[in-house]
Amino acid sequence: MLLEKIIYFAVFLNFIGHILYIRSIKNGSTRPNLVSWLFWTLAPFLGVYFQIKAGAGLSFLPIFIAGLGSLLVLIFASLTKNGFWKITTFDIYYGIFSLLALIIYVFTHNLGISILFAILSDALASVPTVIKSWKFPETEMWAPYLLPIFSNTVGLMIIKDWSFPIYSFGVYFLILDISIVFSIYRKQISRFFIKK
Repeated sequence: MLLEKIIYFAVFLNFIGHILYIRSIKNGSTRPNLVSWLFWTLAPFLGVYFQIKAGAGLSFLPIFIAGLGSLLVLIFASLTKNGFWKITTFDIYYGIFSLLALIIYVFTHNLGISILFAILSDALASVPTVIKSWKFPETEMWAPYLLPIFSNTVGLMIIKDWSFPIYSFGVYFLILDISIVFSIYRKQISRFFIKK
């Protein structure tokens, strides 16, 4: 099937997005919230494990690349002075809730509940980055959010068994990535529509 071959190109683009993001950190124009990136590393890897257990085919690849790319961003940003690791009370609360969700996720044996808690963990950890993107869009970059929209869409299109453990992470990542891209470019988008 053609889409199953396109998935490799799609995940390659996803990975390129993370490399561009790392380059932007190095240049000092992007300052990631490392609390988000820590959990964006953990939750996808656990999600992939349970997706494979549920019988996912190649549709797990975008989720795996999301975890791998996040790991690379986390490592690079931790080693550079441009990484943004100013822990606030807000980050601590979301970090604790995310950690609890991950712990519940690991110890439940129900795939659906496990995936739901992994998504909850990732979503809670995403809140600081979504808020930062909304308030300070100049500190974020489009690449690791816009390019995965394509790879997750292709990943969803090649699913053969539409069960919650298999499709849920892909749908969640689409919603999250679109939200962050919108937060980064909301002023440009509103100016575009106001001109029309």
